[in-house]
Amino acid sequence: MNKTSIIVESILAACVVALFILFFTYNPWAKKPGEAVEAQGELLPIAVINTDSILKHYTQAVEAQDQLMSQYEESMVKLDSKAKAFQKEYETFQQDVINFQKKVETGAFLSRERAESEQAKLQKKEQQLMAKQQDLENLRQKLSNDFMNQQAELTQQLQDSVQAYLRELNSDGRYHLIINDAVLMNKVAGYDITDEVIEALNERYSK
Repeated sequence: MNKTSIIVESILAACVVALFILFFTYNPWAKKPGEAVEAQGELLPIAVINTDSILKHYTQAVEAQDQLMSQYEESMVKLDSKAKAFQKEYETFQQDVINFQKKVETGAFLSRERAESEQAKLQKKEQQLMAKQQDLENLRQKLSNDFMNQQAELTQQLQDSVQAYLRELNSDGRYHLIINDAVLMNKVAGYDITDEVIEALNERYSK
């Protein structure tokens, strides 16, 4: 084999290698730098929702929240009424203490036993008032805790309801992902289905 044949065969071999590399690495559909996150002008199979917005405009959620708040406010009104009654009772007790001190100072009691008996009554009343005050504080704390627990339970129930609808909506597998936009760094137009979900949920609830 002469030198010229060797050179020609080397060139041909290099061309074949180049063609193989080009064939296996070239992708006419590959996303180029700077292109949007869309393929061939079609949106990816992803949906975005805003859970807070859904719970804010979902009629069932609004009504349930209003009912819970109304019950809490009613309980607080009753507690406030009890607190005012306690305050009035406490003020009466304070006046009784003042009257007792005046009687002691002026010697109004006919006997020492009578003074001690009156003092014992005042001390017992003071203990009763302290117990009532503690009961009011405990009741206030209980109402607050109950409200927060009911609020959390209601929120979970509503979220479960929304998730159940989303599973039904996506029963055909149209979306590979349904994401809460709270985890997104930025939004891309065309993916948010929040309004559609709210409309569907309200329509179902009204039936």
